[in-house]
Amino acid sequence: MQGKILLVDDEPAVREAIALTLSLAGFAHVAAGDTHEAEAELGRDTPDLILLDWQLPGRSGVEFARELRNDRSTRDIPIIMLTARGDEDDKVRSLGLGADDHITKPFAPRELVARIEAVLRRSRPDVSKTVMKVGDLTFDPAAYRVEAGGTVLELAPTEFRLLRVFMSHPDRVYSRGQLLDMVWRENLDVGERTVDMHVSNLRKALETCGLGHMIQTVRGVGYRMSEAA
Repeated sequence: MQGKILLVDDEPAVREAIALTLSLAGFAHVAAGDTHEAEAELGRDTPDLILLDWQLPGRSGVEFARELRNDRSTRDIPIIMLTARGDEDDKVRSLGLGADDHITKPFAPRELVARIEAVLRRSRPDVSKTVMKVGDLTFDPAAYRVEAGGTVLELAPTEFRLLRVFMSHPDRVYSRGQLLDMVWRENLDVGERTVDMHVSNLRKALETCGLGHMIQTVRGVGYRMSEAA
């Protein structure tokens, strides 16, 4: 399966048609007829993406999207708005609320799948095919592989995600709070001391290849990755 989709639409025929499209494309999915059902599904599991109808009974999709973006536990979940409203102002409004894309009904199944795959690629840098290099360090997220001078490093999943963040923007300083948001996301029980512990673990792993100096502490601010000692 390529990912799990939460589909929120109040029209049974539309839900059935989209569910078939998702199944044929290899996506797992769950469906909800309104925002209350959607909240229940979110409480059970976090989807990789939400397909959200603009007009829903009771609380609208627009209102729900705004609430999702204001909630730390759901703000990073990609959202594609589904709507019969094709006006440019409506598209701008939905994107302004934090939606990642906007599709006007009716749409072709191939277009929907292509839009979903595009949004997922943008929201999943850790599973993209882009190989990153900083100095002697090579990071291949698709292969889940980190090498330093030809030596493969064994990293735990959290250290792997931390390294991805650092290598995405070498020399950029990240606060502990930023690392919490980017690496742990919805886990609200994690504190800044946990960040320090995993950064220390990452530094020790790099030290085995003489690259521990690349993870640097910026006193009073946070951490950065740099080739410069």
